[in-house]
Amino acid sequence: MPAKPRKTRIGLALGAGGARGWAHIGVIHALKEAGVEPAIVCGTSIGALVGAAYAAGELDRLERWVRGMSWTDVLKLVDPSWRGGLIKGQKLFDFLGAHFEDRELGALGVAYGAVATDLGSGREIWLREGKVLQAVRASIAMPGVFPPVRRDGLLLVDGGLVNPVPVSMCRALGAEVVVAVDLGWAKLGRRRAKASGRRAGAVQAILPPWLERFEWLSNLAGEVTPAQERESAPSILEVFMTSMDIMQVRVARSRLAGDPAEVLVTPLLPDFVTMDYHRAAEAIKEGGAAVARARPMLERMLEV
Repeated sequence: MPAKPRKTRIGLALGAGGARGWAHIGVIHALKEAGVEPAIVCGTSIGALVGAAYAAGELDRLERWVRGMSWTDVLKLVDPSWRGGLIKGQKLFDFLGAHFEDRELGALGVAYGAVATDLGSGREIWLREGKVLQAVRASIAMPGVFPPVRRDGLLLVDGGLVNPVPVSMCRALGAEVVVAVDLGWAKLGRRRAKASGRRAGAVQAILPPWLERFEWLSNLAGEVTPAQERESAPSILEVFMTSMDIMQVRVARSRLAGDPAEVLVTPLLPDFVTMDYHRAAEAIKEGGAAVARARPMLERMLEV
């Protein structure tokens, strides 16, 4: 009898991008509908969180949670700090620990890895052992926002500093074809500027008046208050977040040029800011649309 064809090992590289990362959920669902089930999943920052949920079989539960999240729920998870970062992150990870099983990385359903950055040396660190939540926490520790995570004698911060879309890690774990999700498209330039202008006017109608008095809370929620609109200079947090976007976009394009994925999926969410975690439905929908745009290349590379 003829030998059964060997199945191609597909790797899925889920990129960094704050609240845009909920688009990864829509991407995964659309890939599954297309008959694509990755054997390897690697994630950076928010991609590490969604990738871990997928690898653990918890993606549907994560989706239900994020779809039901309001901007007030996001604020409830904010625990301000002045040491290591603006937000401790303890409330968030206490919540995740209470609602999701914290497994060993090696016990997940598919091969999984998360990317972090060593704050001392700037080296890229691949997390493949230990508990899932500790790895995710290290990978999403955005400098200045979340405090670094101490692990094996190192201080680890957001992997987006060095490898925003971890194609290289997928290949190292044995992927023959890599599908990469780059959340950086439309983060910068004309598309983002137009979207920001439209959003500024819309937000005035929905933002509670009492929140306008607390500029730092408005910034964390990703909203623009009338008082801020009148100021010619952006807030400190806006400058910092935009600077992080610039860095991640440039690093991602450089890394992808040197080690390109076979299929590149590019969700377009120009009016999303880092803390727009309450807008999951929009992001998930766009994730599915991005896969539809990439479908011809997906079919050609994978013959699905």
